[in-house]
Amino acid sequence: MAAGHDTFHHVKDSVLFELPFGYHIPLPEIAGFELSKFMVLQVIAGLLILWIFKGLSKRIQSGEPAQGRWWNFWETLAVYIRDQVVRPTIGSGHDHHGGDHHSGDDHAAHSHEQAIAHPADQYLPYVWSCFFYVLFCNLLGAIPSLGSPTGELNVTVPLALVTLSYVVYSGSQITGFAGFWKSLAPPMDLPVLLKVILVPLIWAIEVLGLFIKHGVLAMRLFANIMAGHTVLASVLGFIALSANSGWWYLIAPASIFGQIAIGTLELFFAFLQAYLFAFLTTLFISMAVHPH
Repeated sequence: MAAGHDTFHHVKDSVLFELPFGYHIPLPEIAGFELSKFMVLQVIAGLLILWIFKGLSKRIQSGEPAQGRWWNFWETLAVYIRDQVVRPTIGSGHDHHGGDHHSGDDHAAHSHEQAIAHPADQYLPYVWSCFFYVLFCNLLGAIPSLGSPTGELNVTVPLALVTLSYVVYSGSQITGFAGFWKSLAPPMDLPVLLKVILVPLIWAIEVLGLFIKHGVLAMRLFANIMAGHTVLASVLGFIALSANSGWWYLIAPASIFGQIAIGTLELFFAFLQAYLFAFLTTLFISMAVHPH
């Protein structure tokens, strides 16, 4: 559909970057594979994260606190996710099933817990990756002529699928692959006949709920980010609609003020949506490693 007839074309993916004054930067094909704007922006987000946290890690590897407001800002976000999201949500222990463990297994588990500051910290790399990746993808949309890859289902659905895979993997590490799926149905003390009917039904509902929860994880991120950018585009669109009327002198300043106000709110939502994605991811991991 032509750009002039597509209401949402400014917030959708494309094969070019649109610049002010009608300039465009078309993206090339690589080995017959067409690059898109959101693909490039995701790579940029990943490189920014790598650059920032590689620099931060160099500054704190000696054990001394990082110096400077720039580095302190990113360290504060990382520590907040660790201390206020991952550790309290997942907790300090896991529920293991399957009877008595061999002493060798106990020793290995104890050694593994000693190797990290907190048992839940083993899940930190993934949660941190989710938080900062979503955050940077969101923030790129605040730069004119770019966009937020997280406002596209082709980005949020794979993110949710990777999270689902990690949740299943984390749960399987505790109870085994078969044990993870079995634990979705809680143990129930019921008569045999009733148990035969209810347990498969509840298990099917829990499995369906597992996929629905991760589907909602993708949809809520996509919907919130796309809706915000759509509102921004709509507010600016009032200026063009009133260009040939006397209302322009009233509507244009009001639209610009609204753009600034909503843009500030969008900046807040960029952090909020990244936090919510990381929190829900942590919650799903906690449910997997602490079965019924």
